[in-house]
Amino acid sequence: MEAYHKPDQQALQALKDAANRLRISSIRATTAAGSGHPTSCCSAAEIMSVLFFHTMRYKAKDPRNPSNDRFVLSKGHAAPILYAAWAEAGFLQEAELLNLRKIDSILEGHPVPKQPFTDVATGSLGQGLGAACGMAYTGKYFDKASYRVYCLLGDGELSEGSVWEAMAFAGFYKLDNLVAILDINRLGQSDPTPLQHRVEIYQKRCEAFGWHALIVDGHSVEELCKAFGQTKNQPTAIIAKTFKGKGISGIEDKENWHGKPLPKNMAEQVIQEIDDKIQSKKKLSPALPEEDAPVINIKNIKMSSPPDYKLGEKMATRKAYGFALVKLGHANDRVIALDGDTKNSTFSDLFKKEHPSRFIECYIAEQNMVSIAVGCATRDRTVAFASAFATFFTRAFDQIRMAAISESNINLCGSHCGVSIGEDGPSQMGLEDLCMFRAVPNSTVFYPSDAVSTEKAVEIAANTKGVCFIRTSRPENEVLYSSNEDFQIGQAKVVVKSKDDQVTVVGAGVTLHEALAAAEQLKKEKIYIRVIDPFTIKPLDKITILENARATKGRIITVEDHYPEGGIGEAVSGAIVGEPGITVTRLAVSHVPRSGKPAELLKMFGIDKDAIVQAVKVAVSKSKNAE
Repeated sequence: MEAYHKPDQQALQALKDAANRLRISSIRATTAAGSGHPTSCCSAAEIMSVLFFHTMRYKAKDPRNPSNDRFVLSKGHAAPILYAAWAEAGFLQEAELLNLRKIDSILEGHPVPKQPFTDVATGSLGQGLGAACGMAYTGKYFDKASYRVYCLLGDGELSEGSVWEAMAFAGFYKLDNLVAILDINRLGQSDPTPLQHRVEIYQKRCEAFGWHALIVDGHSVEELCKAFGQTKNQPTAIIAKTFKGKGISGIEDKENWHGKPLPKNMAEQVIQEIDDKIQSKKKLSPALPEEDAPVINIKNIKMSSPPDYKLGEKMATRKAYGFALVKLGHANDRVIALDGDTKNSTFSDLFKKEHPSRFIECYIAEQNMVSIAVGCATRDRTVAFASAFATFFTRAFDQIRMAAISESNINLCGSHCGVSIGEDGPSQMGLEDLCMFRAVPNSTVFYPSDAVSTEKAVEIAANTKGVCFIRTSRPENEVLYSSNEDFQIGQAKVVVKSKDDQVTVVGAGVTLHEALAAAEQLKKEKIYIRVIDPFTIKPLDKITILENARATKGRIITVEDHYPEGGIGEAVSGAIVGEPGITVTRLAVSHVPRSGKPAELLKMFGIDKDAIVQAVKVAVSKSKNAE
């Protein structure tokens, strides 16, 4: 509080004028586009003016400078006022604002990272604060820099549970470099928000989560300046009472105007009314940052030595993941690990023991954990690996989807996949994860089958752009590959091969080991099969699979510890579409499983060695009968 210096009347008037220029730009742009959210922009005009031209320190011509203060517009539909602020700061041309939402403009309907001033895509509500927490955690604990993080939320999105996961995280880790501004404009999309203008309830909620919470008049630049000047040893929530459509006569605080641009004649009249309030055309310049963010390098991270495993040694891939992460942490000090209170099952606890200051415990809040990872990875400040049971990433699918839209480079490891976990039963079994991650644009899906390939997957993922998913298993399986085996994305391994092979079997993780056992059994009966380990399910090595299928009379059997939809079988089937004379038989978990011993469940669902043997015999006899 003692740091607060009240701006003089001239400065306050300049901030009011800037706020009204932001209003005019937002109305003009949305009317030109014929769509957008001018009323959502207008409630935040004073907040944006004070933030961008009084409070935040940044280089307007270098929006991604690592020392700049960060800004996240969680209420992404108010994008036009974000663009207006960057035009007011001199980064964008005013004329470009009129290209809002056009196919050849970077100014999309919601913020996206093709805009140099946008770190994370927003618009799926309730996610901005989690990403802002990741940025603030990185600033405080990894960069140890003075930049601050500001996140503007709408009151509608405060019904999202993910917001309160982020509130709890920030409160617990005392992120005193984080400020959340709640734009309490009373109205949602189709109805008033549940609390409307009961700002004192929001204040109590924020305080209960460990935040310093202040109620302000969100249209008073003086109150906002004062509130932003207050810092405590905890995150700050500024609860701004505002009116939706503020400054638009006849629309201010009225329902049924969400997401509707003003008709042209109405817009012109309103713009004139607002313009009449502006006393000076003089633009304000932002304060410059203290350039104290360290120079770092996260490119081309290499393990210091090859994997240290012996052929035939037994090791669960989930444990090999933990060892690999430890090693990667030694290779680069910007590698960080996150977990959701499963670290002693995913084995990320090995990383915590070795690199305690670089481990973030996110507790049982997987949606927030993914958002934290996205925030930590912005501006290439860290290489983030987040782990949980594979099945629990399903609840964070929206965050993962938005991570892809954010062009984020995050690495997610899902352990305990499939029925092979055994007795814990279906609620703990990852059976949809391959389907989910394959659907994510620009994702890479690793499914290592032994300790060596797991270590290689971790190293490759650290250097791969986009969302990477590593699927690890609970059972201990034999090491199949020597430590000098080379692994590449989209490159499968032919593990068993002879000139007499009659069927190609594709398996991964536990089912690869079942396929190898089936090959041994069939060999005794003079039936030979080729066994392929895909290593990555996306991208899939189509060439290797097709070449080997053709060499085995066009017969492929896929076997997976996953539901049939969207897994290995469908990936392989998609790869061979239009290829004549090739058939695919798919073995997968056909319905909701149950508790039991791993071997019993693999047998029950027809994905064990015996099921593969049977499927091979059926395939071979079919062709004999056809002959």
